[in-house]
Amino acid sequence: MKAKAISIPVTRNSTDSAPMRAIWMLTLAVMLLMLQTVMGHARGAPESFADLAEEISPSVVNITTTTTIAAPTGQMPGPIVPEGSPFEDFFKDFMDRGGNGQRPRRSQALGSGFVISEDGYIVTNNHVIAEADEIEIEFFDGKMLPAKVIGRDPKVDIALLKVESDAPLPFVSFGDSDIMRVGDWVMAMGNPLGQGFSVSAGIVSARNRALSGTYDDYLQTDAAINRGNSGGPLFNMDGQVIGVNTAILSPNGGSIGIGFSMASNVVTRVVDQLKEFGETRRGWLGVRIQDVTADVAEAMGLDTAAGALVTDVPEGPAAEAGIKSGDVITVFDGTTVEDTRGLVRTVGNTEVGKEVRVVVLRDGKTQTLKITLGRRETAEGTIPAVAEAPVAPVEKGILGLTVVEMSAELREQLGLADGAEGLVVKAVDEATEAFEKGLRAGDVLTEAGQQKITSVADLEARITDAHEAGRKSLLLLVRRAGEPRFVALSLE
Repeated sequence: MKAKAISIPVTRNSTDSAPMRAIWMLTLAVMLLMLQTVMGHARGAPESFADLAEEISPSVVNITTTTTIAAPTGQMPGPIVPEGSPFEDFFKDFMDRGGNGQRPRRSQALGSGFVISEDGYIVTNNHVIAEADEIEIEFFDGKMLPAKVIGRDPKVDIALLKVESDAPLPFVSFGDSDIMRVGDWVMAMGNPLGQGFSVSAGIVSARNRALSGTYDDYLQTDAAINRGNSGGPLFNMDGQVIGVNTAILSPNGGSIGIGFSMASNVVTRVVDQLKEFGETRRGWLGVRIQDVTADVAEAMGLDTAAGALVTDVPEGPAAEAGIKSGDVITVFDGTTVEDTRGLVRTVGNTEVGKEVRVVVLRDGKTQTLKITLGRRETAEGTIPAVAEAPVAPVEKGILGLTVVEMSAELREQLGLADGAEGLVVKAVDEATEAFEKGLRAGDVLTEAGQQKITSVADLEARITDAHEAGRKSLLLLVRRAGEPRFVALSLE
């Protein structure tokens, strides 16, 4: 960083005195000190990480897990040895050592973790200890203790362990991951590639990364993270844990400077619930949703492409409160909803049983509904209800689609419920927008312009309505294998 020049006007005359010169010199010294402080904050890097590493290393642990792997049920044919032959025992031992025998075998894996309380609670990744029969913790001073699993959460890959120790254990505290900025210095610790305690440093490369999970909120860092670092802590410069090292992006399995740590503000909520209940208890709204894209917003007449569009409402809290398919959720419990990911995380972080206010857009107007949240973990298998009323089959080409009205035969062919209704897509013109947006034969159109359709005439009427309203596109609710999504097709 280039220092910015500071000009200090000094007026000299014949009346200057020693006290005045002393005051000016003091002022200059203070301003130079302030400049150094500003430059130091902008740089943010310590002269050395040694003091910080020495302070917090005793709280970081190596984790060794042992898993019993059952013998395979089938075997490759081995050499045929006559019964009673002197080579019978030799070949039996050989096959067992090669893994082709019937004996179960033991497998070990290595990972990292860190102590969060003096009474022995330890945080690590769920994938480090999943399926483990035995878990052994190695501390920085070489002490070894067995650990038991208190609880785990596969959705964010976090597990909470507990060891029993005669003496209080050194531990670290969680920091606020939300205040971390891209460019802030961080330090990772753990057991990379089984080499033992190791330290690496880098910066926060990006925030709010999503990999594959519903509740993902990763900090990306270029601090070296390798196999064996999983479950280890990512520290800020105050020695607080602001992430749990979980994954890397690499073509060869080694660190290339793209590592991911689950943000501490996600981890702390999970850890608190695992400690109290032994499991997670996330809020559940009871809707299926998708993002409001620009074309969907235009088709619905919305000013902005924001919020969460409800595609389906199975039996649950939202249905009881009156939320409907086609509603756009804009505010949840006082928090503005930007997209589906944000809504899912906010709902999941909300207390089960809490009554919340949800603002939705419906038919161009806002409505506020009160909803008492259920629990996500007890509602994972909820199946949406389907409507009833069969109609006579009619076929027609519209918007690049060949659609046919529902019939009992089509329901049977597509594996649909007896009461399923809508228009079945029989074919899609590959040169049209409909094909580009993923519509395929076998899809079922159940709504157009946010109104139910059960016939070709219904679809044609919705197209006419959209033209008369000056809309450039029509919003369709499409179901495939029971999964709903909205698609906006151009009318021009």
